[in-house]
Amino acid sequence: MRKVYDKIVESKIQKKKSFALLVDPDKTSLAKADQILEHCIAASVDLIFVGGSLMVSNHMEDLVQHFKKECDIPVLLFPGSPSQVTPYADALLYLSLISGRNPELLIGQHVISAPAVKKSGLEVISTGYMLIDGGAPTTLSYISNTIPLPADKNEIAFCTAWAGEMLGMKLIYMDAGSGARNAIPEAMVSAVAQRIEVPLIIGGGIRTGEKAYNICQAGADIIVVGNAIEKDPSLIREISEAVHAHNAETSHVRPAGN
Repeated sequence: MRKVYDKIVESKIQKKKSFALLVDPDKTSLAKADQILEHCIAASVDLIFVGGSLMVSNHMEDLVQHFKKECDIPVLLFPGSPSQVTPYADALLYLSLISGRNPELLIGQHVISAPAVKKSGLEVISTGYMLIDGGAPTTLSYISNTIPLPADKNEIAFCTAWAGEMLGMKLIYMDAGSGARNAIPEAMVSAVAQRIEVPLIIGGGIRTGEKAYNICQAGADIIVVGNAIEKDPSLIREISEAVHAHNAETSHVRPAGN
């Protein structure tokens, strides 16, 4: 079976954008999961991320198994703590919060989780995680005890992304956080996308298909939406169509002279 990361890289090389739905187990019962899956399959969602900042529920593993049983969409863990590991997923985004200065989230929690991760047999994708100011305090900023990067400091953002890439991170994930008022500015997305070679994931504050499309245009490889869809599952189709519309347009572009 081909690895999830290889597929992500192949999509980037082909300039294809992907849409990932972020499912928080604290906000998603197994009954609600069926409704979400119905929308995902109909809208051709590319990836499902499962995880949350707090995780007070105890059915994450059941949720992952349910997704794997009912669809062929790759399921990736998006862990907020070392306890959020299950071998039933396809891969694990091994997040290092490179935008902050909290040593626990740079390496400390990874040391604690390493035995469980190694035992799980999961495909591990090292991910440089960057928290960007989305105009409001978020659960993540509180739990992580870190200050988000200012949304108007493009130089700090791309230098942080550079550092993560040079440290060997396979993905860069820029996130305004769940509940963000504003999405990451397109100028910042573009500044980072133009300077790194690894795939770029953008999430937080994306509530419309138009915003998702514009962020794709700015250089994002994967768009992640969670909080907005929890409130209105019909947005899954709107945002997925917007992301994939970019691919349709790109496929019709022909080199000059052809």
